Amino acid sequence: MNIKLLVVGKTVKGFIDEGVNEYVKRLKHYVNFSIEIIPDVKNASSLSPNQLKEQEAALILKHLTPEDKVVILDEHGKEYRSMEFADYIQKQMSASVKNLVFIVGGAFGFSDSIKEKFPNKISISKMTFSHQMIRLLFVEQIYRAYTIIKHEPYHNE
Repeated sequence: MNIKLLVVGKTVKGFIDEGVNEYVKRLKHYVNFSIEIIPDVKNASSLSPNQLKEQEAALILKHLTPEDKVVILDEHGKEYRSMEFADYIQKQMSASVKNLVFIVGGAFGFSDSIKEKFPNKISISKMTFSHQMIRLLFVEQIYRAYTIIKHEPYHNE
């Protein structure tokens, strides 16, 4: 299985990039994992939040293929404990999902069209985090899921 994290906009905080890179490096032992960055929309400051989300939606759709199983990270999605998320990942592997794509939207979240097209949603927490911080938290959880699946000690830390 391939897992891709598709994110809107580059990370501007070095410490987030450092943390993400650390977990991406660790994940190479378990799964073909990649992060794909969709460039920020040009002239975003001149757009309303809804216009911006629609333009981001068009860019997101260009980065997906029909064989991708897409899950958006959304505050209204299903919440998992780490053990449950590991079980979710295991089920995707058992179901022979070829490409599992998780998407982090921009600062204003997702357009209604994206939410309707992709009903699979996961929420990281009831708390609000920046769309950049979510990247680090989520990549760590993917790594944690694989250590749980492999019965390795990391998940007990």
